[in-house]
Amino acid sequence: METVFTPWQSLGGGALIGVAATLLMLSLGRVFGATGILSGLLSPGPSQDRLWRLALLLGMVSGPLAVLLLSGQMPAVQVPVSVPMLLIGGLVVGVGVTYGSGCTSGHGVCGLARLSPRSFIAVLTFMITTAGTVYVLRHVIGA
Repeated sequence: METVFTPWQSLGGGALIGVAATLLMLSLGRVFGATGILSGLLSPGPSQDRLWRLALLLGMVSGPLAVLLLSGQMPAVQVPVSVPMLLIGGLVVGVGVTYGSGCTSGHGVCGLARLSPRSFIAVLTFMITTAGTVYVLRHVIGA
């Protein structure tokens, strides 16, 4: 499996996430945690709370449409796993988010910015687990 390093796209995407997280905190006093935003949208609550959550989620998934409008073609996406593996991965992530009290965006972007000790431990756990997974997949299994 080849990994393509895209520093400018990564920098641009990271900057947009940072700006979005900052604007959400400044305007509504809310933390930008993607799974918390989604779960808040799906659970019962005030309608004005649903509106900003829906707008934010639509903004997150509209990136490919923006690329289409700007370039005239959809971005190429390759997913090297089967649909059942994607579903299992989603389930594992959902369990991890539940037990970790948040997702990578919530802990990594917002929690670290607020100097949250819990987020520091969570991000450290994410990074160690990711490094171990990559090592096993690339050097032990050979995928």
